[in-house]
Amino acid sequence: MQKIPSVRQGLAFRGHDESKNSENRGNFRELLQWLAGNFGEVNKVVLENAPANCQMIDHKIQKQLIASCAHETTKFIIEELGDECFAILADESSDAYQQQQLALCLCFVNKIGEPIERFLGFVHVEDTTSLTLKEAIKSLLIKYQLHLAKVRGQGYDGASNMKGHVNGLKQLIMEESSSAYYVHCFAHQLQLTLVAVAKENTDCAWFFGQLAYLLNVLGMSCKKIRMLRIAQAEYMIEALKLGDIETGQGLNQEMGLARPGDTYWGSHYRIVIHVMSLYPFIKKVLFRVGKESKGAEAIGAQTMLEVFESFEFVFLLHSMNEIFGHTNDLCNALQRREQDVVNAMDLLEFTKVELDILREDYGWKEFLQKVTSFCVKHNVKVIDLDAKYKPIQRARKFYKDAFNYHRFHADMFLGVIDRQLQELNNRFDEVNTELLRCMASFSPTNCFSAFNIESLVKLAGFYPHDFTSEEMNQLPFQLNRYFSDVSTNESFTNLKSLADLSKMLVTIQKIVRYDLIYKLLKLVLVLPVATAGVERIFSSMNYIKNMLRSKMGQEYLNDCLVPFIEREFFLQVKDKDIITYFQNMERRKVVL
Repeated sequence: MQKIPSVRQGLAFRGHDESKNSENRGNFRELLQWLAGNFGEVNKVVLENAPANCQMIDHKIQKQLIASCAHETTKFIIEELGDECFAILADESSDAYQQQQLALCLCFVNKIGEPIERFLGFVHVEDTTSLTLKEAIKSLLIKYQLHLAKVRGQGYDGASNMKGHVNGLKQLIMEESSSAYYVHCFAHQLQLTLVAVAKENTDCAWFFGQLAYLLNVLGMSCKKIRMLRIAQAEYMIEALKLGDIETGQGLNQEMGLARPGDTYWGSHYRIVIHVMSLYPFIKKVLFRVGKESKGAEAIGAQTMLEVFESFEFVFLLHSMNEIFGHTNDLCNALQRREQDVVNAMDLLEFTKVELDILREDYGWKEFLQKVTSFCVKHNVKVIDLDAKYKPIQRARKFYKDAFNYHRFHADMFLGVIDRQLQELNNRFDEVNTELLRCMASFSPTNCFSAFNIESLVKLAGFYPHDFTSEEMNQLPFQLNRYFSDVSTNESFTNLKSLADLSKMLVTIQKIVRYDLIYKLLKLVLVLPVATAGVERIFSSMNYIKNMLRSKMGQEYLNDCLVPFIEREFFLQVKDKDIITYFQNMERRKVVL
């Protein structure tokens, strides 16, 4: 069967017209026809040359074949998990048919000490109440002989039905597994801080309001979008002739303008850097539209051009670029599959330090120099900071006695940075919990400088079902030996994360000697940082179940997704295992 390419690639099996005279009989039959036409041995046993009751092209047979592939793929995942504890990552979203789906991923440490996420399945839910979600998760776990008692971590996006302290999903799960600690998705929290700054700071709200108006002016027709593209292309041609830019793969890519979304990680930063990069081209297009168009279209472009060429707009554009730029590395790091909680906490603290440095006097002077240079380059009038403030597109009576220095330095620059720092502290209040502070003692960075035996013993106390009283008494002594060993062993000198530490312990075969420490380390590693893995699942779902395949049944959808998402395991599945499972699904007239 060669792993059925249609399943591996997530393609539709069925064709709109599968009759013999059809010119497009669907992916499955067309691929089969191609194989038969190019390989004589295949042609002898398929389609018209196969027994009438064993052609394997019926829709029911196709579904059973896909189900067999999904079953054997999931079997690999369950075998890899073994008897280990795990964390659950869950999120809900609607599919192309507007049915509410709950996606469930498992996070655990594999045989080589690597923390990984694996897709377990989709469950259709009638509503998104916490009790319904809990029963859906429980039913899916039971289906694969997994139990809530083995759950040691929960990762959700922070909706009230998920994180509620009384009747939220996290509380309901913890009632069955007291050590199933919940972490609000760090990446989602970070996005909330960016959105809060963009919407709740008056100057930022004005700036993003102007960006929205700019997108309306430029995005109303294909003609304007084409004008922007032509302006970019003309600049590229001229710059290449002058040698101002270099050529190469991935360089000088065409940029577009997309609206920022409250749930799209990094979207606010992306629109800012695109507007900054496209500034001269946007300016050129606005001028042309304002001059050549008529009526409301011309007025809109002329009004926007006045704002766009103002020092205030350029200043806020650079301000957002600086602040969002400092948080963007953190945002990207939080979405990596191998990220652990301790490393994420370190990155968060480092981001706060960078923002603190930015608000110092030399940070302000360096920033102001960047803005001034940009204005000079693009013929934007630089204001006198000692003069009185004159607002753009806002009533002057609200700023009667304001001076430029105070408005731009205190209100716009320091005010936005302080608000970002305040939001980071408020949103990430959970990183100050005792549990996560104790976990930080495991960090291998800087030659295990954060190592603390007392904290790690206290950490083990958070998992009473995983450590017996005898093991708790033995743990301090093992920690002493462990620290003396790893702090002087060259193999552990350049480790940067807990995942690196875990893999190294397995590689040099120290997990037997330090079995209690490795058990505790695995409990730390399964605690989820972000739900980015679940978000990727929904992207895959939209590829499988789309507008042309919107009425797929629940079981069929799940069976199609498992081999497509977990293709690493699907490729390891043996054809004979798929055939055996398929053969045993029901009584067959022909033995394969």
